[in-house]
Amino acid sequence: MEECEVETGDTRRTTVDVSVIIPVHNASCWLEECLQAVLNQDFTGSLELSVYDDASTDASRAVLESWKEKFEAKAVSMVISGHHSAQPRGVGYAKNQAIRQSSGRYLCFQDADDVMLSQRVSLQYAAALLQPHALIGCGVRRVPEGSTERYTRWINSITPEQLLTQVPGPPLCARGPRAQVHACMRGVPEDLLFFYQSLRQGGGVARVEQCMLVYRYHEQAATHSVLEETIWKLRVDFLQERVLSQWESFTIWNAGKQGRKLYRSLSPANQKKVRAFCDVDENKIQKGFYTYQDSKERPKPRIPVLHYREASSPFIICVKLDMTEGVLENNLKSLQLTEGVDYYHFN
Repeated sequence: MEECEVETGDTRRTTVDVSVIIPVHNASCWLEECLQAVLNQDFTGSLELSVYDDASTDASRAVLESWKEKFEAKAVSMVISGHHSAQPRGVGYAKNQAIRQSSGRYLCFQDADDVMLSQRVSLQYAAALLQPHALIGCGVRRVPEGSTERYTRWINSITPEQLLTQVPGPPLCARGPRAQVHACMRGVPEDLLFFYQSLRQGGGVARVEQCMLVYRYHEQAATHSVLEETIWKLRVDFLQERVLSQWESFTIWNAGKQGRKLYRSLSPANQKKVRAFCDVDENKIQKGFYTYQDSKERPKPRIPVLHYREASSPFIICVKLDMTEGVLENNLKSLQLTEGVDYYHFN
């Protein structure tokens, strides 16, 4: 691939093949392992490390500076900047700054508390060249072992088609053409917004099947600063935009708490599209209806509750996968439905 010049602030820099983007905030206890893993990449193209320190109060900046010579000795440029304000400005802000100061044709996002395996950049770069408009993920391993076990099993087992139909959210190992993360505030799931933004612009999603990232779970992780309700609202909005806008009517599969919460979260126009709830619980089915008590309409909406075999597709499935010992999956299979056409998961 021919090199070109790109504008970066007030200077012009020669582009490299890949920039590894690392936002940092108080990550000194993980940085050594993270940086060593970047240095160990077997990638034979040109590589750059772009790091932005978001007001760390520990030794993060000193650790970063101590690694600069090691990277330069391997012909990997290391760009370090940051700010020293009283408060951090958030992961999205730090990622944006690291992107702006980088010069890679492709971006590889890496969290400071995670560890990439040695083939990650080379394998994802090869996949990105074949699918230049896609975000490229990979298999992951969680540490400590067993933390978020269901999530890890799910993210590693979904098929290429399900990467879109189940919308797994933030691609843990995303790489794509140069872009910007449009979320700067703390408590905002910037990677989920980036993922949605890419899909809205016609981007695809693909994955290197091998495990290429050790994904650390701990109390200080930035993900814990994001409220569950924030993620819920973003996901509902995306569901309405991408799926429900294409349907004239649909059934919510789950007459329980999660299904009713989804109904209440929908716009009035999409609430009117809900023809029924369906379930397998006879107690819920025998009630016959769900009455939306908070509605300002008179009479209040009453939505039928049916057995799933009496309900009509398309469905929004509001039941957690891998929680029913295969019952949900077998019920769906018995109806001979096609995911992405007859149903979508929202769980």
